[in-house]
Amino acid sequence: MNSNKLIAETSPYLLQHAHNPVHWYAWGEEAFERARNEDKLILISVGYSACHWCHVMEHESFEDEEVANLMNAHFICVKVDREERPDVDQIYMEAVQILTGRGGWPLNCFALPDGRPVWGGTYFPKNQWLEVLTSLSALYTNEREKLLDQAKQLTKGIRSNDFPNIVTTVPSIDEELIISNTKVRFDNTYGGYGGAPKFPMPVSLNLAHQLGVLKGDEELMDFVCLTLDKMASGGIYDQAGGGFSRYSVDERWFAPHFEKMLYDNAQLLSLYSNAYKTSGKKLYERIVEETFQFLQRELQSPEGAFYSALDADSEGVEGKFYTWTRSELKEILGEDEHFFKYFEISDGGNWEHGVNILHGSITREEYAANNNLDFPAFQTNLQASLDKLLEVRKGRVRPGLDDKILTAWNALTITGLCDAYQAFGDDKYKQAAERAMQYLLKVVKQDDGRLLRTSKSGVAKIDAFLDDYALMIEAFLSLYQITFNTDYYIEALALNKLVLRDFYDESKGVIYYTSDKGEQLIARKTDAQDNVIPSSMATMAKNLMQLSQLGEHSEFRDIAQMLIAKMYEQAEKNPSYYARWALLSVLDNQHLQEIAILGTDVDSYRKQLQKRLIPGVVYAGSVSDNDQIFLLKDRYVKGQTLIYKCENKVCELPITSPEVFHPSK
Repeated sequence: MNSNKLIAETSPYLLQHAHNPVHWYAWGEEAFERARNEDKLILISVGYSACHWCHVMEHESFEDEEVANLMNAHFICVKVDREERPDVDQIYMEAVQILTGRGGWPLNCFALPDGRPVWGGTYFPKNQWLEVLTSLSALYTNEREKLLDQAKQLTKGIRSNDFPNIVTTVPSIDEELIISNTKVRFDNTYGGYGGAPKFPMPVSLNLAHQLGVLKGDEELMDFVCLTLDKMASGGIYDQAGGGFSRYSVDERWFAPHFEKMLYDNAQLLSLYSNAYKTSGKKLYERIVEETFQFLQRELQSPEGAFYSALDADSEGVEGKFYTWTRSELKEILGEDEHFFKYFEISDGGNWEHGVNILHGSITREEYAANNNLDFPAFQTNLQASLDKLLEVRKGRVRPGLDDKILTAWNALTITGLCDAYQAFGDDKYKQAAERAMQYLLKVVKQDDGRLLRTSKSGVAKIDAFLDDYALMIEAFLSLYQITFNTDYYIEALALNKLVLRDFYDESKGVIYYTSDKGEQLIARKTDAQDNVIPSSMATMAKNLMQLSQLGEHSEFRDIAQMLIAKMYEQAEKNPSYYARWALLSVLDNQHLQEIAILGTDVDSYRKQLQKRLIPGVVYAGSVSDNDQIFLLKDRYVKGQTLIYKCENKVCELPITSPEVFHPSK
């Protein structure tokens, strides 16, 4: 079988295209040099391994000889894995959004040999794609000035300042406006935001939860619990195997788009763990446990790091791995009345093609109460049936696995595991978090302190971006707070120093998404808005704030407050899309505090205190004197274990028991 230049890549998405008749290049100078030498437009085609429509377009067009011949004759074709090169994706996605008003994947953008975009779109059926190729080739040959002018205008738009100017006076945040705007898009029937398709949006849900705790707002708390309950019962959650799919195609969380992404499950570990702290719901403990089992079973590498994603399709059919006909279920389980009734199984299927998605419209607890069943017995029987299905599923053809290990997504997972450890105190969560971090320190961190973006089979590559650094610092700080191992704090400080050196422009008051030491694209962009993962710049603001809480780093707090001040307006108007900024804005308004614990019982005290959710708190501790962290300096008293409650490192008199500790309001 013939192959193209993608055969030398490690990304599963790029390797999927390695045997296309299209003469694909990976992103790099070789493709641009050939485009310049042959005076051809470049096609930059961006996708990712779990992208359904990416597979469709590959099958319809990129595997087709007629299409490939046209592409090869007139264009230099470059394939990009958006998860490996989010910087490239960001620029050409913005170009397509300027042109069409929308975006998505697959992303297909045509550019001049110097990289400036001229035209683009997303998915094209074969016949339409042939028309696009023919038209653009003719334009470049006969009316090049039109494309040059388009490139000029698009590049100007992409390079326009996408982050507010420096604010000289810090405005007063309107906490009530943030709260009221957070509630605007609530679906109070099914939970979540808006209608179909419905995404979990864990960054926004975290804002609602933290604000609910901070302000004692029952409406916010009820909304978060409604959402988590409905998601946990719905088809978006894998009832047999644990873990969440990317999103639901309907508003009820019933029918998922079946791909499973590491970043979703990482953040939902945090969200359900923190919600358990405030609600005590055993449902949330079960969801965290089952999601952790899913991560270990299906996404964990032998070295303890975590792979990126599972495809939606198997055997060419979306969801085939996860769905069941009634006859299959009857053969495996017999006539299990309450199983079939609770999961709404029907003879003709509750979804398309006669198959059933396991889902409940209400929680298992509610079903048991409604049917006068003993809940523990019902839950035990239901789980026994689900275990049988999971065993049968092992014999099915598995969905495709994207086995690249992304630094940012693993850091998110480490933080999620740390939050689970705080909530439940089970050492397995802490051990998994530390093991994943050891892999990243060994493979991803370089001798000069820099990070690389992606790794596979122990080999790392591609300079890391701001989300890699920001989420790694956050993970180090999370690990420090559940272990009080000062090495993690020192690692966080070192990475923070590197970010301020290579990503921060003091004159403009901005932390860029790309390093000034790395490849320079046609524009240098920022990452201010929350997306499927939190804004990397907002995460850096949070890191700077926490590092200033722990140590003598007033300059860190100054930078964080400057960034937060620039985002006040967006945080107030659109808190769901700038959720991390909104939370930082509220916390910085006199809600930050530190808890220092020193003495021989430091671990047990820490565990007891961390079972509560206290927004804005950062923990530090030591069994003895510790002068490496300023917050702990000169606070140790031999023979006692003391808890200090502090604000801006000014501490109240210590107390000697976590039972009598009360956080500040």
